[in-house]
Amino acid sequence: MRTSTSETLRALIEAEARRAGFEAVAVTRPDAIPLAPARLAEFVSDGFHGSMEWIAETVQRRAEPSTLWPEVRSIIVLAMNYGPDHDPRAILEKRDRGAISVYAQNRDYHDVMKGRLKEIAGKIVAKAGGDVKVFVDTAPVMEKPLAEAAGLGWQGKHTNLVSRAHGSWLFLGTIFTTAELEPDQAEIDHCGSCRACLDVCPTNAFPAPYRLDARRCISYLTIENKGPIPREFREAIGNRIYGCDDCLAACPWNKFASAASEAKLAARADLREPSLSELLALDDAAFRAFFSGSPIKRIGRDRFVRNVLTAAGNSDDASLTPIVRRLLDDASPLVRGAAIWALSRLLSDREFGELAATALKTETDAAVREEWLAVPANPAKAD
Repeated sequence: MRTSTSETLRALIEAEARRAGFEAVAVTRPDAIPLAPARLAEFVSDGFHGSMEWIAETVQRRAEPSTLWPEVRSIIVLAMNYGPDHDPRAILEKRDRGAISVYAQNRDYHDVMKGRLKEIAGKIVAKAGGDVKVFVDTAPVMEKPLAEAAGLGWQGKHTNLVSRAHGSWLFLGTIFTTAELEPDQAEIDHCGSCRACLDVCPTNAFPAPYRLDARRCISYLTIENKGPIPREFREAIGNRIYGCDDCLAACPWNKFASAASEAKLAARADLREPSLSELLALDDAAFRAFFSGSPIKRIGRDRFVRNVLTAAGNSDDASLTPIVRRLLDDASPLVRGAAIWALSRLLSDREFGELAATALKTETDAAVREEWLAVPANPAKAD
């Protein structure tokens, strides 16, 4: 491909990216992330991926883009700003409300971005021929190292991409193409001595700068984790019922980021500060209806209510006690177990002890029985 043709194609890509609502677009080569394979292998060998077995199963394809698609010659990385217009941590003080990660207060970004990426990819093929493939997060593509190599930002100490123009609030997507495009210059690290994202983490999920132990991350615990939330993290989770924005929100580079366009990624008003009592009342059908089009829907009602019950246990809100007690009879052992912990925090020791004695006579699930037996005395609720 002649340089003039390449430049024309690049201009087309940038124009179409802007039209589709992407704030930044850059190009890199499939061989531009030589350090990524070793870092990914270390992450998996240390067990930091937790129960996300698909990461371990796709290590080779994730680490080498050309292994995923041998014909790829250039990788176009696109970024969409989803920055909030406020500090999302403010809701953490409202313990009767649930804190939902900023990205999940909107429509599922996979759906928003994939259609737009396909439109751009179609324009590339129409202009230059060849072939393209579009990826948004769900495929084994290491978007963040590729974005760094393309110059869109750098992977900060919290392991997320940071941009000098958009801070830590970016969705990433990639277009693999057989077209030969001039690559952009990689970005350098601008974190310096700052530790804001590391120090703010409620569960100490960063064993070292640039390293994340997902097993301790609230986003993992409330989204990917299918079982009970480990006891050691429940109090630290507070009222975070889906994901956690603390490390992203703490980044000083956010001061240069503008809020996302309301027309593009408008947060649902009912997901900004949802009531714990209303969320606890959701059965499966109501959950599916309420979260239609939301990424939250994918974890299912039982895991979500587990999260809400953890928040209820941290709320000090006695008015939640009746609805939490009703969930002791829920069909899901996961929900029943979470309700036990919540009640241990809302009831006095005497009330909880009486409830446990009665429940243990009929409860047959081993994990739920363990929850009844594992609850220590709560001095704050002693008679």
